[in-house]
Amino acid sequence: MHGAARALGWEAWRRSRLGLIALGAYIATFLALEQLILGPSHPITLDPPNGLAGFIIAPVSITYFYLVCVVSFGLSGDLSARRSIFPARLFTLPLATRTLVGWPMLWGSCASACLWFATALLARRAGEVDVQLPWVWPALLAAAYLAWMQALMWLPYGVRGLRVIIAVLWLIAMDAIVLVALTYKVSEAVMVAILAPQLPLAYLVACFGVARARRGDVPDWGKAFARASHGPSARAPFPTRERAQAWFEWQRHGRVLPAMVAMVVLAELLLLFLPGSDTAPFVFLTLGVVLITPPFLAAFAAAAMSTQTTFMTTRPMTTFALVAGKVTVALWSTLVAWLLVVVLVPVALMLSGTMPVFLERASAFLDAVGALRAAAVVGVLCAALVAATWKRLVQSLCVGLTGRAWIVKATLLMAAAWLVAIGPLASWIGNELAVQSAIWNGLPWILAGLVGVKACLASWVAIRLHQSRLLSDRALLTGAVCWLLTVVALYGLLEWFAASPLVPRYFLGAIAILLVPLARVSAAPLALAWGRHR
Repeated sequence: MHGAARALGWEAWRRSRLGLIALGAYIATFLALEQLILGPSHPITLDPPNGLAGFIIAPVSITYFYLVCVVSFGLSGDLSARRSIFPARLFTLPLATRTLVGWPMLWGSCASACLWFATALLARRAGEVDVQLPWVWPALLAAAYLAWMQALMWLPYGVRGLRVIIAVLWLIAMDAIVLVALTYKVSEAVMVAILAPQLPLAYLVACFGVARARRGDVPDWGKAFARASHGPSARAPFPTRERAQAWFEWQRHGRVLPAMVAMVVLAELLLLFLPGSDTAPFVFLTLGVVLITPPFLAAFAAAAMSTQTTFMTTRPMTTFALVAGKVTVALWSTLVAWLLVVVLVPVALMLSGTMPVFLERASAFLDAVGALRAAAVVGVLCAALVAATWKRLVQSLCVGLTGRAWIVKATLLMAAAWLVAIGPLASWIGNELAVQSAIWNGLPWILAGLVGVKACLASWVAIRLHQSRLLSDRALLTGAVCWLLTVVALYGLLEWFAASPLVPRYFLGAIAILLVPLARVSAAPLALAWGRHR
């Protein structure tokens, strides 16, 4: 019994060790550089955060989100499914349900609390900070949030999508309680009294859910309702294998991004209901965060969508058809996610009473630029956000479809490192005039180099696709023409918006070429073929 329990704890560590080890190495490197190079002349400020604070906040936030996804098994199944996401293979272990639930929950709670302790210690030791971070209640908040995510993920539900709705409502309620307590500046003892009971309560809910899932008790309220209203019905057969493949991909991964967007965007829009949030800067800052949320979350949802399985590689379908099914589902998932944003934002603005603030600034913008240009700006911005979300979903296909775990993990680590570095790097460039001058003077060569690298990679992919006969010559030519027309159309829009002698045309052309995906999307059939024949 004790050996099996230790094995379960070891598996929880194995699944999350990559992010924690990377964070530990990052913290050690940051402390060494801060002490040896920067010194006390560059303090960390948290109110408001400066560039050095970004070096702490960004990696810790990414690591915590990674920990939540891994320990709750959130990326291992369909978030909108009725069945529990807890892995069914663990049900056969010779362990009681309370032990089966307790070890992952104990590991996740301790890891999230230790993550906060490390953050507070790092903020205190790395420099003279302007805000003294509390120790206890934020650690309890992180542990309680993760514990409830585990409990709600492991519960079976009677209707598809109900898990997402309940998770959103419960986590919003937790956030609201904490925000109200912070607004009225309650003591730390009160915060502990609010958060501490959440842990045993989440544990009991998780035990109840896993016990039901372990004995195969998955309610089906939707089926009973369908029989009561319309009687039994059978699904019509799919006309083609491609339609069946697209349906299968949607059932597996299509709802992941909309579910994540629904949970995160609702929590972000809750900020509009805080006292004093009816100012224009705060409203538009919140809306800006909401607008960049779907592209940001698409990077995490792409990991599930690009996963290759042995069952997929043995299907009697061409490699191109398998990849086309994933690309199509990525498009539908993107549209559904943004439809949720379009519906939730106006509702939140009206219910919070901040709609007049938004309309006032919108009217001022309309009067300043004119109706036609304002409509064009909004249209291009919406199209760019949707395209960026879809691009993030499909660009990692060439990595995930290889079937090599080390390639996937290395890519995720590099992407996380880039997300961590981009904010502080931009802050550093904005404060250094010499660096700005060097970048501006070398901009033509930088853009030419990036365009050249992209063209070389795309040419190599096209040659390999032609030699392997994965795509016909007509398909390759059609894809090249469509990509060229998209680049030309994007260049025309950029030229219309930025018609100024200060903006050179080569800059707009290079931006149009770099923004339209080509090499990595085209390499997806090669990656899948490599995985199918290994």
